[in-house]
Amino acid sequence: MWQDNRIQAAIDGTNPMVMAELPGGFAVFGDVQFLPGYCVLLPKQNITDLNHLEEPARTLFLQSMAQLGDAVLAACHPVRVNYDILGNTDNFLHAHVFPRYKTESAERLAKPVWLYTPDHWHDPQYQYNPAKHDAIRQKSLSFFCHKRPIRLVRVIPNCLVV
Repeated sequence: MWQDNRIQAAIDGTNPMVMAELPGGFAVFGDVQFLPGYCVLLPKQNITDLNHLEEPARTLFLQSMAQLGDAVLAACHPVRVNYDILGNTDNFLHAHVFPRYKTESAERLAKPVWLYTPDHWHDPQYQYNPAKHDAIRQKSLSFFCHKRPIRLVRVIPNCLVV
């Protein structure tokens, strides 16, 4: 199952959430969408943390993370984007890219997304659903396809391309 090793599945082309391969990693649409447009950047190798990436791969990963944030900003028009590299629960390098919205309460908007209640992470209504979320996914992908100087390595075939 692709969820057992998301990085290897991205490398093999079997991770259906991958939108594109960037110079520093794979741009992946999030499984959970209670903040619509949430994405993750996966590295191009199975590695536990940022400090184990050698240069220039480390710099490319961080640049690609920022480019994924640019795509989320362009697609979703949030108030801001939060970036998070933790590795506490999933012990592999990955960067979370969370759009934050005016529709969130002021109190919630001022705090990390990890403080959302567990139902936001597990309730089926917040899980990725192509019918509900593919328009945002396509806008994010479109940003990579049309924005320069971003160097798009490849668009993953199972994605729709505008």
